[in-house]
Amino acid sequence: MRQRSLAGFNGYLQADAYAGYDHIFLGSNNSIIEVACWAHARRKFLDAALSSPRESHQILEWIRQLSDIEDQARELSVEARLLLRQQQSVPVLDRIENYLAELAPRALPKGTLAKAVAYAQNQWQALRRFTEDGRLAIDNNLAERTLRHQSIGRKNWMFLGSSEAGPRAAILYTVMAGAKRHRIEPWAYLRELLMRLHANESQLDEMLPDRWAAAHPEHVLTYRLEESRKKAARKKERRQRRRAQRRPK
Repeated sequence: MRQRSLAGFNGYLQADAYAGYDHIFLGSNNSIIEVACWAHARRKFLDAALSSPRESHQILEWIRQLSDIEDQARELSVEARLLLRQQQSVPVLDRIENYLAELAPRALPKGTLAKAVAYAQNQWQALRRFTEDGRLAIDNNLAERTLRHQSIGRKNWMFLGSSEAGPRAAILYTVMAGAKRHRIEPWAYLRELLMRLHANESQLDEMLPDRWAAAHPEHVLTYRLEESRKKAARKKERRQRRRAQRRPK
């Protein structure tokens, strides 16, 4: 199923290290390039922190530095982001790589630290790949957060009534997800869309959520946007304080 959906695709594909994805990369004749997720790698070292705190926290500190660099890079152009990563992220990755090579022979084979080190080393080329292209993300957290909505409601949506209802529900969920992404008041947007479809209108480009939001600012939930901005500002401020504390006095 995954291979069919990616038929003819050329480019980068970001995913965790689930073995079920391996055949996609191996069977693509290098047309699909793997990009790994640092959030998943970080989780492994968080799990190892109880049994190997010194080693794990050193790796976690370097991963925090990578995140801080990404925080600075977020508002840059693709070209400037790539340059910043080459200048600042690559040296941090080199330190992590060297430390992993040092830890590998002395970590207990069945311990959580050994598992974390093995995970990172097995994925190392894909973990470094975000420094090769400014369009790439350091992790796939955005995709994971989006998929969580489906996971939370899976039991509620298990029985849809008929085989035809499944695709219909998927379309409705997609429409609502677009409205949510652009912070549109869902009922106002969905009502106009359904009315236009009922009238057999053929020109529906202006119903694309970004265009509809621009044309109907009164139905954009601006307080949601303000909440997101404040949350992002708080996160940025915390990281700036952390960077300042790390600077030599």
